Amino acid sequence: MADVQDPRLLAYLEAENAYALARTAPLDPLVDRLVEEIRSRTVETDLAVPVRHGGWWYYSRTLAGLEYAVHARVAVATSPERPTLDGTSPPAGEALLLDENLEAGDADFFALGACETSPDGWRLAFSADRAGDERYDLVVRDLRTGATVDTGVTGIGEGLAWSSDGQTLYYTRVDEAWRPHEVWRHRVGAPADDDELILREADERFFLGVGATKDDRWIVLTASSKTTSQTWLLDATDPTGAPVAVTGRRAGVLADAEPCGSGILLLHNAGRVNFEVAWLAAAGIPEQEWLPFDWTQPEEFVTGVDVFDGFVALTLRVDGRSAVRVVERIAAPSDPAATRAGDGADPDPRRLFGQIHDVGFDGEVGTVGLGSTPDPASRTLQIVHESLARPEAVFDYDVADRTRQLLRRTQVPGYDLARLRETRVWAAAPDGTRVPVSLVHRDDVAADGSAAGLLYGYGAYGLSSDPWFSVARLSLLDRGFVYAVAHVRGGTELGWDWYEQGRLTAKGNSFADFVAAGQTLVEQGWVAPDRLAAEGGSAGGLLVAAAAAQAPDLFAVLVAEVPFVDPLTTMLDPGLPLTVTEQEEWGDPIGDPAAYARIAGWSPYERAASGPPMPALVVTAAVHDSRVLVTEPAKWVARLRARPDADEVCRPILFRTQLAAGHGGVSGRYRLWRDLAWVWAVVLDRLGRGHAE
Repeated sequence: MADVQDPRLLAYLEAENAYALARTAPLDPLVDRLVEEIRSRTVETDLAVPVRHGGWWYYSRTLAGLEYAVHARVAVATSPERPTLDGTSPPAGEALLLDENLEAGDADFFALGACETSPDGWRLAFSADRAGDERYDLVVRDLRTGATVDTGVTGIGEGLAWSSDGQTLYYTRVDEAWRPHEVWRHRVGAPADDDELILREADERFFLGVGATKDDRWIVLTASSKTTSQTWLLDATDPTGAPVAVTGRRAGVLADAEPCGSGILLLHNAGRVNFEVAWLAAAGIPEQEWLPFDWTQPEEFVTGVDVFDGFVALTLRVDGRSAVRVVERIAAPSDPAATRAGDGADPDPRRLFGQIHDVGFDGEVGTVGLGSTPDPASRTLQIVHESLARPEAVFDYDVADRTRQLLRRTQVPGYDLARLRETRVWAAAPDGTRVPVSLVHRDDVAADGSAAGLLYGYGAYGLSSDPWFSVARLSLLDRGFVYAVAHVRGGTELGWDWYEQGRLTAKGNSFADFVAAGQTLVEQGWVAPDRLAAEGGSAGGLLVAAAAAQAPDLFAVLVAEVPFVDPLTTMLDPGLPLTVTEQEEWGDPIGDPAAYARIAGWSPYERAASGPPMPALVVTAAVHDSRVLVTEPAKWVARLRARPDADEVCRPILFRTQLAAGHGGVSGRYRLWRDLAWVWAVVLDRLGRGHAE
């Protein structure tokens, strides 16, 4: 199984697929019913909110019966007001940019990577993954004629950026370990062999990234590990120029740079655990000359900075909740007192910013963030809000007036959303730490110990599992489920320290937190003791599997999607994709015996040969997964089946592998619906809820 090309592995995966489908054949009517419920509650022909940029309204839209989106635009001169659908007809004056359905054709898999118009608006560069392995091929089209003008660059990483003249593209290349390790410069129409390497990263812990500032003035290059980063700026008006480092590289310091007027705003954690914003008069100045701004407090976790002509938008977390903060930009003052001491020329940067205010939303379990506002001169800011019970709502926020206009709320036809209830409870981990748990249920579900429940978790890489709305989830709620999200340590829901408490030597906290969350749901009566399911994907698959090993009687069924369940073997092979970069997350079992013992102690694969029986298992994988090789879940399942007490352990194990997909699963919304419906059907059946209430 170590060789993913071995035909015997493929035969094994096909046999497991056949077994899973045969075992669940009686659930086919339920799967069909769930798919129809999702379809009937989805507006299949729909239009995303058009955004204005460079004389055009840009948007994507979907059409009933088609798997993928269509990307298009309408000239502002043709439609001064934001375009809308007329029934199912496209907006008047629409100019097609990209139809993903045409690009996908009859292929089993298609995923759009980057999709960028040139600064003058007349060329489109996009990248496409047609296997699921996250290697993309570049296509450039002339939007005046529709002609394809370049297809010579293949096998690249994510991210694209244009030069100001629209003649040059910047992209990344990946090494054998799937690590973006080089940035290249490509002249549109020229042979790929003529491309110029402009940055190479030798340290295997670091990924390179490429993008552009909102005003297309600068190309931004980044090198990032889990805990350290560095940024360079490249003048987009000089396609032959060299990148200039904004900061040096210091272990443990993460920094993002945003050019702002004559200086640079730097979001960093050099002196504050939860990050802060500083001003740099120029790229490359020493750290002691960074000027800190008092826009945030030490307990507030700052996650992003966006610069506009008239304001700066911050994204942050306050008391565990996501938030948006706006800082006014003002014209440079002319009085001498406003200039920096010594040169009498440049304004004191603190005098270039005015009032600060937050964009508020009610509710303790909602998620608020920035939408798409591509125009740096915009006087409004797109804000997106959703929760477990509220569909996504997109607002146009007037920064000066501090008012917001609802532009679009995702519609859920035929469903009474007023019946949903959401709240947050707190679980107590074994070390006394309080762990937040967000949950949603229908209004006829009471905390009387009779409901079924599903607990979701992730808890790794500092990624927050903020509450989100799901149409598909309604099918569970209608069958009496309580759906909960455990915000375990390893994410950053409660700040950067929340992440530090869930990685390396503290990784066990993530598993303990998840168990505590499940126990709390049972103890508070939200879920019946024998009717709790757990779900997690990738690192979240590791989370639920390790948690179940610690509390074998807590869960009735586990859903482990592309699960990272053999971390020890993976981390012992630096030639595998991502292994070296992961050492800052899990540890280095090659050079550190303590890390070896620690990982072996909680690795689901290492514990699979013995120990208590597992709950019923639904395991998914993908042949072209470049992040968690299909080998990992395949070995885990095989080892469980090989146990002497397999009849007790495998109760049952259903293992399905996508043969034409990658880490994110199948492509196309209808195929995704059917895959999810199959998983939901198994969970509903195991928990005795395979009917609509």
